[in-house]
Amino acid sequence: MKKLKLKLSLGTFLVFSLPVFLVGCSSSKKEEKKLKEVTHSTIKRDFEVRDASSNTRPGWIEDAEVWATSNEKNAGTYRYFSYETEPKVNRNMACSLAKANAKADIAGEIVTFIDKSIASSVEGKASIDENNPNVQALREFVSNNLTQKTQSLIYGASIVKTYWEKRKYLKEKGAKRDFTGFTCAVFIRMKKDRLENAVDKAANFVVQKADDPETKDNVKKALKDAASNFVKARRGEL
Repeated sequence: MKKLKLKLSLGTFLVFSLPVFLVGCSSSKKEEKKLKEVTHSTIKRDFEVRDASSNTRPGWIEDAEVWATSNEKNAGTYRYFSYETEPKVNRNMACSLAKANAKADIAGEIVTFIDKSIASSVEGKASIDENNPNVQALREFVSNNLTQKTQSLIYGASIVKTYWEKRKYLKEKGAKRDFTGFTCAVFIRMKKDRLENAVDKAANFVVQKADDPETKDNVKKALKDAASNFVKARRGEL
């Protein structure tokens, strides 16, 4: 998920006191993370918020899954994502871009998980040989081609909330120049079974791309239970 630095002048927003998960590095569940309110005046950034769609910055921007666990009625049925744009010249452009890039962002997160799963097997000295040309070709395939293929598997992802800000970036506060920009964030939900199906198919793309039987078998083992592990990883359970 994309994170932007902030200095807001309206209300307070939710900030998480623990870091966002990294696959294989988090030992605590996301549900156990504590939410802490921080007043905007204590955050020193290179811009000020001059207008926004609400008086508070929504918590789902920082971590959609954690926010949904406490605030969505059907949280167990869906998986949740958020995406926020870089500053754009107007609000319509920012929000159109946020909506258009939502599927690509989910696909990118799936591909990152798959790549890290393969990398973890290599670094863990499992049966995958990082010097094997076939493995190197697979990593290149994942890096260069899998996101687009995975994006075609993302269906049923719906945008349920939108939030925008009008920001005044100031050189005196650290910005490269003075300018006004608009950012837009979207809160997305996707049924759990559809997401897991997309992850499994994306992982299968990689397995089938392996040229020799040994590499194919090793990669298949590395990506075993990819769908369930992806969900666990997003929750900080891996």
